[in-house]
Amino acid sequence: MNDRSRISPGATVNVVLGELLRNAAAEGRETLNPAEIARFVESFGAALAEGAPGGVDLRIELTNTREFGAVLSAGSGGQDAALDASNFRKDGLEVSASVELTDAADFLRLFRRTVAYRKMAAIAQRDERRPPDQVLEFCFGLMLGLGREFSAANPEAPSVLRSLRLDGVQFNKRPTVASGSCDFGAPAAGRLPRPIHKVDKLIHPKSIGIIGVSATSMNFGRIILKNLVGSGYPKEQLTVLKPGEAEIDGVRCVEGLRALDGKLDLLIVAVAADAVYDLVDEIIESDAVESVMLIPGGLGETAKSREPAAKLAERINAAHGRPGGGPVFLGANCLGVVSHAGGYDSWFIPLERLPKPQKKPVRNSVMLSQSGAFMITRLSRNPWLDPRYMLALGNQTDLTHGDLLAYFAERAEIETIGLYIEGFRDGDGLDFAKAVRRAVLNGKQVVVYKSGRTEAGAGGVMGHTASIAGDWRLADSVLRQAGAIVAEDFEAFDDLFYIAGALHHKKIGSRVGGISGAGFEAVGIADSIESGSFSLEMPALEEATVRRVGEILAAKRLDALVEVRNPIDINPGADDEAHLQVTQAFLDDPNIDAVVVGLDPTAPAIRGLESSKLRPGHDLSDPKGTVHIYPPLVAENDKPVIGIVDGGVLYDAMAGRLMDQGVCVFRNCGRGTRALARYVEARLDSDAIRKRNS
Repeated sequence: MNDRSRISPGATVNVVLGELLRNAAAEGRETLNPAEIARFVESFGAALAEGAPGGVDLRIELTNTREFGAVLSAGSGGQDAALDASNFRKDGLEVSASVELTDAADFLRLFRRTVAYRKMAAIAQRDERRPPDQVLEFCFGLMLGLGREFSAANPEAPSVLRSLRLDGVQFNKRPTVASGSCDFGAPAAGRLPRPIHKVDKLIHPKSIGIIGVSATSMNFGRIILKNLVGSGYPKEQLTVLKPGEAEIDGVRCVEGLRALDGKLDLLIVAVAADAVYDLVDEIIESDAVESVMLIPGGLGETAKSREPAAKLAERINAAHGRPGGGPVFLGANCLGVVSHAGGYDSWFIPLERLPKPQKKPVRNSVMLSQSGAFMITRLSRNPWLDPRYMLALGNQTDLTHGDLLAYFAERAEIETIGLYIEGFRDGDGLDFAKAVRRAVLNGKQVVVYKSGRTEAGAGGVMGHTASIAGDWRLADSVLRQAGAIVAEDFEAFDDLFYIAGALHHKKIGSRVGGISGAGFEAVGIADSIESGSFSLEMPALEEATVRRVGEILAAKRLDALVEVRNPIDINPGADDEAHLQVTQAFLDDPNIDAVVVGLDPTAPAIRGLESSKLRPGHDLSDPKGTVHIYPPLVAENDKPVIGIVDGGVLYDAMAGRLMDQGVCVFRNCGRGTRALARYVEARLDSDAIRKRNS
């Protein structure tokens, strides 16, 4: 029998807490008093008789959060907790995880990142005692068991723990706690499940209706109609709901929902906000539509509209209890959908302002965003993201982040899912975290930017899509533990979404080789290998690789100028072929898992210009140039290659040609190397999740 089985949590603590909660409830209380907290802590003391190093205050807390349900958090307690969290690296002060997605051993793995654990381990080593792992794992197991038993997700729970907080916890010969609190209450009813299979009708509609199209002016409805037709959606599968008109822009019109000759897969609603309320009731009662896209803003974003918008959401939710589940609604305050697979573009942005040329041989990603402008900007700045689907969620009146991620987590053709999130509906953070875990187990990558990092940012969220931002630090910790790649800013989101798509099928490891013809860039690669709580390694090259690179440089008459090492500055005199050969040598080295290579576009020896006046033909058209010889190298190797094209607009064409052919390119070495570090950390975490759940 191993140690872990010996310290598995029992039921005693749960029984004691259940009794305390029942007695308090019988007295009309929803809190436990200090004496009851002390009795609760004493109830698991016998199992911790071995003790653990003292002198370190811990804070351990179970919280029934609005978004994620029951969450376990642990970290520094007492006076240590008063230290500014900015003094620590990520996870240094505290870690958190959903009780539904972790166990004691996994939570201990997270807790080892904290300063509190490192102090405990150091004291144990100094005193020649056993590490604190067994005691901590047992304690975390007890708390997780309580979190599940007294959770809103447990239909048999007599009470729900709102918060169980133990501060100043120490484990000596028995556990002690400086202070504690416990709040509990009755379970609350949640929303009905949405029929998310109908998302298929939303993104692959065989028939689309539009209401709100002007016959005389270019309003949002008319722009959407033109984009639908312009994106190739067949006119004969379109219907405009417009009383008194026979056709608009060659598309037939009908008087309204009850004049339809069949059930629509999708209805796009582009009317004024005050007309939405009655229209939604008609949509539900007529049962004429499978899915609905609510374009109008102003539903829940202002104080005046919040109450009627909440009642609208209640009516939509009630419809899901009917036979067939009723229609699903996307929005409101929704930019729309681009579905390349479904053959339509319903964004109200004219195509001339945002063309969407195919940049990938196979589109295999999805972008989901509460903000339509976020998607527009990302795609405009980096068309190589090139998602297969782009959906704007807006206010989440019905369909939520969790719903849509759960749907796409099961789509075999999707490999990478990127999301911009302002806030979660009640309980949807847990649904979302479960969908993240499901996506990871299905071999997918989920990249998330969660807004509201600051108080000012959280306040701005409410006025945009009627969202409540929630605790950003909590969301970051829970979503990373579920398996998501969480970006700290917009630039990091772009980089991680892009690199995830480019490297999805490559083998991943933490050892990186750095190559450049510019000394600053070789050093810059080495200086950028750390990211948050993770760092890449820059190992020494094998002797065979050193000899091989030396021979390559000697053939180019550069050997007297270059010391072969990792990272390596191969000199500005190195041409395209030298870069390629050294890259291949590094890739063949068993000590190297990935290569970051500066492609040195400004160097005279590199064919980096669209045309050269000084050396005609020594340009991008030359078959010996980087844009011709690197794509096969990248395709043929299972290790990642990150190309760096650091230069101005003269070199946009070089970068674009490489990216068009599947080479992962960044425009400076720091950004590319940091993105690789963040991505490798996430991939290794995902591999560990799949291994633990296999």
